[in-house]
Amino acid sequence: MSARPQSANSWQYRALNALTPGLDHFSDALLDEIAAGVPIVAGTADLQYSNGLEKFARLAPDRFVQFGISEQNMVSAAAGMAACGQSPYVATFASFLALLCCEQIRMDVAYSKLPVRLVGHHAGISLGFYGTSHHATEDLAIMRAIAGLAVVAPSDGNQLRSLIRAARDWAGPIYFRIGRGRDPEIYGTPPVLEIGKGIERSTGRDLTIIATGSTVHPADLAAKALTEAGHSVGLIDMHTVKPLDAALIRDVAGRTGQILTVEEHNVLGGLGGAVAEVLADIGGSVRLTRHGIMDEYSLIAPPTHLYHHYRLDAGGIEQVARGLLS
Repeated sequence: MSARPQSANSWQYRALNALTPGLDHFSDALLDEIAAGVPIVAGTADLQYSNGLEKFARLAPDRFVQFGISEQNMVSAAAGMAACGQSPYVATFASFLALLCCEQIRMDVAYSKLPVRLVGHHAGISLGFYGTSHHATEDLAIMRAIAGLAVVAPSDGNQLRSLIRAARDWAGPIYFRIGRGRDPEIYGTPPVLEIGKGIERSTGRDLTIIATGSTVHPADLAAKALTEAGHSVGLIDMHTVKPLDAALIRDVAGRTGQILTVEEHNVLGGLGGAVAEVLADIGGSVRLTRHGIMDEYSLIAPPTHLYHHYRLDAGGIEQVARGLLS
């Protein structure tokens, strides 16, 4: 069994909790939903101090379920809750949720078309020293391939709140891919958005960067630096990876020189693969470059070091883009 924090007093829990203050947005958004009359139930697999649900558990204890270290059971139980008219949000590390619980997500949730909200936190390589067993660099590919399952990746806490609000009107299941609560703020207030519709933050003739989740902020900094250097570089925040905003991609492909996708994920099967599928369907000539983690198991190191190594920080993304522009 993979090692993980066991007690709220353990040093692992304290360390993770110190990294996740921004995840208050998660609890706050769910509490807002309760206030709006949505029958929210939240559950976690012994990780409420890591995903911010500790606040929800304190303020709405009758709507919180602590499943312990039983992620697969948690997903199946959430399906049962949804079948009984509740609106369950269940959360654990993205690596456990997408890989360990894939069968339960496919059969109990998605096949049954139940409105379960699956929240995979500490996605990508954000767990750093916890190693390969805790890194989620395949989850977008796995979740995208499950029929009827929407996949969203908010870029900051305010966008997470907006997506949870938008989920109120979404009939089917949703996989939320979120970080570790240290995401820099991009949106000062929860933005108005729609699941399945990307946000074009800027336009560019030479290059358009399409980013999702944790890579939107560094991609934004890279795009601004390149624009200041005289290039015409646009940026799309593709917060919904499935259903993908194909119309926006087709539009961008007709007015930009090339496209660079950026994701904290394997370049196979994730955002880059999804964009490639759209471009293949339209048969255009725009050049696509997929940037992320190549087909390999990620290294073990502090997250900041890993982002630098894989060129997923602002400087690295700018470097990759400059190579394309030259």
